[in-house]
Amino acid sequence: MMDSHALDAIIARYDVPDGRLLGILSEVQEQEGYIPHDVLVMLSEKLGVRLSRLYSLVTFYSFFSLQPVGEHMITVCMGTACHVKGAEMVLSALGKHLGIETGMAQDGKFAVTTEDNKFTVTIARCFGACSMAPVLSVDGNLYGYATPENLPAILAEFGWREHES
Repeated sequence: MMDSHALDAIIARYDVPDGRLLGILSEVQEQEGYIPHDVLVMLSEKLGVRLSRLYSLVTFYSFFSLQPVGEHMITVCMGTACHVKGAEMVLSALGKHLGIETGMAQDGKFAVTTEDNKFTVTIARCFGACSMAPVLSVDGNLYGYATPENLPAILAEFGWREHES
């Protein structure tokens, strides 16, 4: 858990007002894996920025998370091309394979983490890889032409086994 001194060190690296808050929040998330509530409270006090302002930034930008995330991040594209070519079926199949409810949303964003904290599933609006729709990303690796049938092979690359479902 991040302490006050660690947060002070991050703040000290961002003395230019433009983008300061985003830089600090990004670094906190990089170190913690997410942005804990208590760190937002400390940051609000240290910078004299209203807590509501910090929450508005964290909930607006999709790359920030207020919840702990899993070891592996899976992001399913839900842009128009992916949606038309079956992204919802891919998301539903992911839910079945990982034992998670894919209709849930937390903090105004879709992000669901498996009980063992191995996988977090999120959605995105577009990866810019529409010609390979539907597309998903696992830890930054793009997988085009995703189908419910090829998900087990993709998940296996990241340590998932069929019996875990």
